[in-house]
Amino acid sequence: MKYTFEKKLNIVSRVKAGCPIRQLAKENNLHENKILDWVRLYDRYGVDILRKRSKIKPTSDFKEQVVREILEKGLPLSHALIKYRISRTALEGWVRTVRKHGYPELHIFRRKGRPSQTMARPKKKRTSDRIGKASGGKLAPEGRECVTKKSEGLSRGTGSPGTSQWAEAIDELRSEYPLDLLLELRKMARSVFYYHLKRLEEPDKYAVEKEEIKSIFHEHKGRYGYRRITWEMRNRGYVINHKTVQRLMTEMHIKCKMRKVRYRSYKGEVGSLAPNIIGRNFVATEPNRKWATDVTQINIGATKLYLSPILDMFNGEIIFHNISNSPNLEQIYDMLDKAFDKCDNLDGLVLHSDQGWQYQHFGYRKRLEGHHIIQSMSRKGNCLDNSMMENFFGIMKSELLYAEKFESSEDFTKALEEYIDYYNNKRIKSRLKGKSPVQYRTLSITG
Repeated sequence: MKYTFEKKLNIVSRVKAGCPIRQLAKENNLHENKILDWVRLYDRYGVDILRKRSKIKPTSDFKEQVVREILEKGLPLSHALIKYRISRTALEGWVRTVRKHGYPELHIFRRKGRPSQTMARPKKKRTSDRIGKASGGKLAPEGRECVTKKSEGLSRGTGSPGTSQWAEAIDELRSEYPLDLLLELRKMARSVFYYHLKRLEEPDKYAVEKEEIKSIFHEHKGRYGYRRITWEMRNRGYVINHKTVQRLMTEMHIKCKMRKVRYRSYKGEVGSLAPNIIGRNFVATEPNRKWATDVTQINIGATKLYLSPILDMFNGEIIFHNISNSPNLEQIYDMLDKAFDKCDNLDGLVLHSDQGWQYQHFGYRKRLEGHHIIQSMSRKGNCLDNSMMENFFGIMKSELLYAEKFESSEDFTKALEEYIDYYNNKRIKSRLKGKSPVQYRTLSITG
């Protein structure tokens, strides 16, 4: 049922006067959420927002005005949809047009409908003698061999060739062989062939997005997959789906670097064990409530290094880290002392680790007790109990250690400092709503 402007205004006015929404919904046979939507729109945009959407065709000046508000003034797309009462499809099309061709493209009038025959695609000239055509309307052996080689060439790619690729190959061969026979050999309908041929002739509507994806991918040295690239593109003002980004990356043969197998070490029980207080509950409501730590081995040629960081489970930020030539207690003590000096009010903090011998040591436990910190340990041989720390090691090794070549341990140590700064301040996370750890922590503090 459609409601007039006067009816909507009357209902909103009664809500403002204190009339219960449930009563109004019952009287007018409406859902309560519908009335709430009208009230929110009224509060944000005024009384005109309740009027029926105009059916007048938008002018090119109007389009430009709306797009400029989005791209230049930072008006969110969702707000523009409500403010100007425009369909999402139309608005996204205007924005995409401006990004690719600029504002003048919005002022160009294009006649709808099928183009005239004069604009049709010119037919390719074919050779007078049908090469490869045998009697009976079949391909001669030499023609069939040529088509088979073409098929093998297409199949050598990263995946099975798509219909558009087959259509392109058939288009190349039809100057030498009959089209009907080529289509019959591939079991492709003539309508399907011409459909994909027409699509191939059209300009790539994702040309701008592809360049932006390449830029983000290379800017982050191949460390971002399609999910983080999607978040980063949204941060830059693009309206795009993660599935579209994944498809475009596949077309461009862009793929995030894969992780290698992590190093494991366990020396048994050499001291006192602590209970598993975290219990795989890695959610923290504020900073410095839950920390995780571990030690991992890094091989640089014949040199072995040992990295020991502390990670805040609230946002995945690396609080402090150090690197040593041997996994000793001095390294762990230095890491703790520097982290304690950096942060205030650690009473009640839970510090989680595995059952490594360093964390079972009397001196380690006494340092935690001195700052009123609760110790937590994973179960024996269960890496998933400390998965946030293991996840960081995996990411760091795949994006830094295995992605680059280091001549010496000094080169790696320098690169590691730069990487952790990048990880904390620039590298966005999906679980942090497209923000870096430091950005997320800052927003949580400021409100």
